[in-house]
Amino acid sequence: MFKNKRLLTWCLLLAVALVTSCKSKFEKLVASNDTGKKYQEAIRLYNKKDYSKALLLFDGLNQKYKGRGEAEDLAYYFAYTNYRLRDYTTARYQFKVFADSYPNSARAEECRFMSAYCYYLDSPNFTLDQQNTYQAIESLQLFINLYPKSDRVVEASSLIADLRDKLEKKAMANARLYLDIGDYKSAVFAFENALRDYPDTKYAEEMEALSVEAQYLYAANSLEIRQEERYSQVVEMASTFSEDYPESKFLKNVQDHKKRAEQGIVEVQKLLALSQPSATEKDKEEVKEEKSTAENK
Repeated sequence: MFKNKRLLTWCLLLAVALVTSCKSKFEKLVASNDTGKKYQEAIRLYNKKDYSKALLLFDGLNQKYKGRGEAEDLAYYFAYTNYRLRDYTTARYQFKVFADSYPNSARAEECRFMSAYCYYLDSPNFTLDQQNTYQAIESLQLFINLYPKSDRVVEASSLIADLRDKLEKKAMANARLYLDIGDYKSAVFAFENALRDYPDTKYAEEMEALSVEAQYLYAANSLEIRQEERYSQVVEMASTFSEDYPESKFLKNVQDHKKRAEQGIVEVQKLLALSQPSATEKDKEEVKEEKSTAENK
């Protein structure tokens, strides 16, 4: 029994030894407490573009080097390692941490820009939620405000323009959706809001043309008593569009809606006139009501 236990112990020790001996040099370094060697190897791996391994070594070194001369370099390389691995959420945070922690560093401006740029890279397709787009614009504008003489201001401004274009597309797509599903009243308001929020948008011409269409369909599907007023708005909107965009590719469609709206006004006026009692009929009704009232008394 004792011999069997001793044999089992030797087997376990041998297994541990084999596992330990099978560990690579890199795995042993990751498991070690040699922070200096980890730091040097992490920098070497980063420069070799082996970012995944570099990250394993960088991770956890920040606290151990806090307050030491190497801390600034470590924070800089750690942020860029995450950036190279396309983990933009972690990277933008680490770039911001660097800029906040080392505001007088020669790299502070670069890291402030990179933090905003990571927000830009995380901005999704215009059809999706645009929270990151708004944050990217805010961060890039902050960079411009902090470093107005920076060589990166031109690039930051270009990125902001690109992001705003995405928001304009989103606004137009949302308004267009109301039009497509037949909610014409909401479509009219949505186009108005989009044009108010983005008065200089390059999509203004198309949005105004679609707004005329939405208003026409809103009027055509309204109660007869409301149609004249709403058709009149179509005529007014279409006239304004024709003056603003006399060469527009949407002009024919807008003018067609204007003509139909003018015809609609004439037709609804006739219809309402027919439904109104004549003066003679009104007099007869009044006499009848008075007679009925007198008899009841």
